[in-house]
Amino acid sequence: MDSRNRTETKTLKVGDKAPDFTLKTAKNEQWHLKDFRGKKNVVLAFVPFAFSSVCSAQLPSYEAELERFHDFDTEVVSISMDSTYALNAWSQSMHTTFPHLSDFYPQGSVVDLYGVRHAAGMPERALFVIDKEGVIRYIEVQHAPGEMPDNEDLFEALRRL
Repeated sequence: MDSRNRTETKTLKVGDKAPDFTLKTAKNEQWHLKDFRGKKNVVLAFVPFAFSSVCSAQLPSYEAELERFHDFDTEVVSISMDSTYALNAWSQSMHTTFPHLSDFYPQGSVVDLYGVRHAAGMPERALFVIDKEGVIRYIEVQHAPGEMPDNEDLFEALRRL
């Protein structure tokens, strides 16, 4: 991990209880973080924009590793401030099967709850690993929106759970 990347946010640090939230998926279904407590680890991948080049490379890399995430008993989801309509089209274009969550309305409420709103208004590229008890065990916030996280750092965090 680049030393310029942050390991905490404006509102959260490793060891904090992950704030609960409910968002709509790209398929317009309700997704609740609390549904995974006691059952699965969760990786939250905040991404700036649907259809952007870096995001469109990052999320298929998770799809390619989905079985590996499942081996760690982990659910992967992405979160952006795009509408469910945009996320559905984007998911179909990338052929991804994991949930893409829309923080569209109220605009960025979960982004703000997790402290990852970029100064330009969109979500920062950020990863959170939340264990089965709902505790944040890993945070990585990219220094610049064009940088992509290293999946091996993410899997190393999952190995330590």
